[in-house]
Amino acid sequence: VQLQASGGGLVQAGGSLRLSCAASGRALSTYAVSWFRQAPGKEREFVAAINRSGDSTDVADFMKGRLTISRDNAKNTAFLQMGSLKAEDTAVYYCAATLASTGYLIKRGSVVAYWGQGTQVTVSS
Repeated sequence: VQLQASGGGLVQAGGSLRLSCAASGRALSTYAVSWFRQAPGKEREFVAAINRSGDSTDVADFMKGRLTISRDNAKNTAFLQMGSLKAEDTAVYYCAATLASTGYLIKRGSVVAYWGQGTQVTVSS
């Protein structure tokens, strides 16, 4: 599967962005999907995860209450809706996918099979 992340950009603190992760090559419905981010000089970190069917999700503590992860398997696309953005949310955001059983959530980069190219999110304070 190939993943194409989009939707990043420059936003003021307190603003919102919606990131998309479009899959091609195979049906996204067979993959658990997650988002990770990497800020300059920092290690990549987990942001959010959603299982194959979309009925189970998990969000990193630093994003809870500010983020919704979702997917539309019919459109082969996953989404990351972020709000109340802070300067410290500035990073490259990556979508990721791994073939998985129905309830599985990807929270560790080491088990990710496929990565998108990343989309830059810059939050100005």
